[in-house]
Amino acid sequence: MAEEKQNYENTEECTHDCSTCGANCSSKQEPQDLRAQLDPEARVGKVYAIVSGKGGVGKSMVTSVLAAKCRQAGNEVGILDADITGPSIPKAFGCDLKPGVSAGNLMLPPLTNSGIQLMSTNLLLASATDPVVWRGPMIAGVVTQFWTDTLWNVDYMFVDMPPGTGDVPLTVFQSLPVDGIIVVTSPQELVGMIVEKAVRMADMMNIPVAGIIENMSGYKCPDCGAVHNIFGESHIDEVASKYGIKVLARIPIDPLTAKAMDEGLIEYAKLPDIDTGDLF
Repeated sequence: MAEEKQNYENTEECTHDCSTCGANCSSKQEPQDLRAQLDPEARVGKVYAIVSGKGGVGKSMVTSVLAAKCRQAGNEVGILDADITGPSIPKAFGCDLKPGVSAGNLMLPPLTNSGIQLMSTNLLLASATDPVVWRGPMIAGVVTQFWTDTLWNVDYMFVDMPPGTGDVPLTVFQSLPVDGIIVVTSPQELVGMIVEKAVRMADMMNIPVAGIIENMSGYKCPDCGAVHNIFGESHIDEVASKYGIKVLARIPIDPLTAKAMDEGLIEYAKLPDIDTGDLF
């Protein structure tokens, strides 16, 4: 009777994390590995997901810059564009090539001018402006297929995530062996809430936060040299301190970087400074 009472009490206080629970209840089970398996012919080293709690903060730009820097350092690099309904990675690199097919019937990722491997829905559509009007499960399934059905051969993969904490981020965190997330923010008052959402989701998935990047961090006037905080004062230091996150960069507004993204020339642009020492 005492044992039944103890099990009942444990059930009432259950956190649903069986790995930390000492109760011997009937629902206890070993944690399952839900990660999708790469094809035996493929190879992927480190995987970093670029995330944010909201859109419009520059995740695709940061992803492109990180990939370009990693490639310049002599690494084999891939980008998995997980923003299925709003892909922009191919445009940033000026790539409109269609994936090939390997002898083993895997997709061969197109290469950018510097040799970065890309997979994106925009490379599969008849036109880059065709809308992707799919429901959540189908979108999540495509992300998984980009991982399992592509002949990757990279040392580092960067995953450009859609905003928020919905189906696709959950699929990526559960299905891919993500080594860390990089949070992208802007210097606004609500940045703390946005970062906290991303950090808490990463914590729920047991994925470390590799660092935080503040984009649009002021604008330096080319005439007088004064720095104008167009989007407000920066809060990145207090946010990083609160959550114990390393600040990787403060990227100012730069029309030349934006122009390079629009013209598909990000590989040839003067890339913003990002502390990549611990990443690659």
